[in-house]
Amino acid sequence: MMTDPTLVIAATCLVGLIVVAFALLRGWQGWLAYKREALDRLQRGAGHGEIEGGAAVGAARIELADMKERIKKLEAIASGVEL
Repeated sequence: MMTDPTLVIAATCLVGLIVVAFALLRGWQGWLAYKREALDRLQRGAGHGEIEGGAAVGAARIELADMKERIKKLEAIASGVEL
């Protein structure tokens, strides 16, 4: 019994497409699980102070203060005041 080459190629492409779709679905589910865990960690860490692991909050405050200082310097330059 001879099989048509077009049928074999179509079946192979269909199987390959199913494998790729399954791999992408598994990757998507893994990425969603990773993001859920990250959100859970963020929510658990939100109640802690800076000493107990909220170092990111302290770093953000320092960065914000640095940006405010830069803005003051730029405003002084724009108005012609020498610092």
